[in-house]
Amino acid sequence: MHSIIRTYSAGVFMGEIDETTRSADGKRAIVKDARRLWYWSGAASLSQLAMDGTTNPKQCKFPIAVPQVELMEIIEVIPITDGAKKSIDKVKVWEM
Repeated sequence: MHSIIRTYSAGVFMGEIDETTRSADGKRAIVKDARRLWYWSGAASLSQLAMDGTTNPKQCKFPIAVPQVELMEIIEVIPITDGAKKSIDKVKVWEM
């Protein structure tokens, strides 16, 4: 299941938590197919982004997904709907 994962200092990611790698306290895990959600528009909060996706994809800044990332200090995990994932996946890769 894909989720939006917020960390203490590394930012926000969308991906699938590999539960076999999750620490006992839940604060550390490997996230597969991880896309950093650097800046979003068209959703009032991460909760809305997880439920509805974005209504303003051209203003979002989501870099390319990586096969996996190990995240530390996970502070929030929000499961996302299929519609929200499709919406986020449609956001063009942000590049400099």
